Amino acid sequence: MKAETNERSSYRNLIYTALIIVSVIVALTFPGPFTEINGFPLKKLIVPLLQIIMLGMGTTMSIKDFESVIQQPRAVFIGVSCHFLIMPLLGFTLANVFSFPPEIAAGVVLIGCSPSGLASNVMCFIAKANVPLSITITTLATLLAPFLMPALMKLLAGQFIQISLWDMMIHITEIVIVPVVVGLILNRIFHKSAVMINRVMPLLSMAGIVLIVAIITAAGRDSLLTVGWTLALCVLIHNLTGFTLGYWAARLFGMDEQSCRTVAIEVGLQNGGLASGIAVQMGKVATVGLAPALFGPIMNTTGSLLATYWSQHPPKEIAIDNTSPQSMKAQDA
Repeated sequence: MKAETNERSSYRNLIYTALIIVSVIVALTFPGPFTEINGFPLKKLIVPLLQIIMLGMGTTMSIKDFESVIQQPRAVFIGVSCHFLIMPLLGFTLANVFSFPPEIAAGVVLIGCSPSGLASNVMCFIAKANVPLSITITTLATLLAPFLMPALMKLLAGQFIQISLWDMMIHITEIVIVPVVVGLILNRIFHKSAVMINRVMPLLSMAGIVLIVAIITAAGRDSLLTVGWTLALCVLIHNLTGFTLGYWAARLFGMDEQSCRTVAIEVGLQNGGLASGIAVQMGKVATVGLAPALFGPIMNTTGSLLATYWSQHPPKEIAIDNTSPQSMKAQDA
């Protein structure tokens, strides 16, 4: 049963990745339909779509998601710390190494300062990683975003563009905290209905992110055609180095294999949607928003490949457990 669920999740993730890649190609080729409709600029849809996605995330959360903070506080602290140290510093370093125009460079830093990606929990499940730890790191990173993202952006991206600390805090709170809290309340009050919503929201979230990527790609088409391949290479290096440093940082702190995989995925995957929303609020979606738009399809492709590889190479503790007499009896039953 687990193998069937694992295969279904992997298959759905591959379809999602393919849809994002197709949306980028279509938006680059035919930008018009993704720029405006009857005079209405479609970039105005990005923030409401993100709020719906975050509302859906809130309905999937409960107080139980924070049990890992009590049960394994050290692992949670390491995971969150690695995420908000490794990716922002990598983004800052790469932005300077590639010498992008200021607003493009700020976008590279912005995606590095974002919290964990929404797909990380599914990736961890496929990779046979520590899913409860993944959920807790994603949740805490998301809740810390209104405070850490503006501070990190001011520190690291301030040399590229002007950053308003207070405005960014307000925007992130509007996009993330308010919808998540409303979702938590709905889950608490309408628990039975929330279960049904949880079946629909992942599909709506995927559709929303695909549309957001297409809108940003169309809006930034001219800039993408100028720096597209170089920026894509930069984003790929950012993503892969995040996986690598996240894994080995966890190893350095003596974490078990499952938790190392979790930290690697949590560090390497970013919430590109949130970064895109911030770029919209800054009025720079066609420049600052480009790196987040590219990060989405790239991280989903590499993340899917990594998770699939790890799923075929279970951690030793799981392999040993599966060959135990109790496990063998359960399988015979």
